[in-house]
Amino acid sequence: MPEKGILSRVLHKDEHANVTLFGFAAGEELSAHSAPTPAVLYFLEGEADVQLGDDTVHAQSGSFVYMPPMLPHGIAARTALRMLLVQMKAPSQAH
Repeated sequence: MPEKGILSRVLHKDEHANVTLFGFAAGEELSAHSAPTPAVLYFLEGEADVQLGDDTVHAQSGSFVYMPPMLPHGIAARTALRMLLVQMKAPSQAH
């Protein structure tokens, strides 16, 4: 986990999914944004507040958070943390 800042490393990427490992230093934030694909956050270590639309949930080691497409979401690390982001892609439409 970084002493400051946010680090990310892509673990897997193909036409079906992207899997990215993130490390946040305590106090770091990823401001609210949205994405066109559904995604899942899985927290490996640490604690964070996760903004999901108008709600905020507390995540900790073992927490699993599902984010539907276009839902504004953000993350604020309470402690140093590691989490996996899994973005699922819709299959390509056949013409």
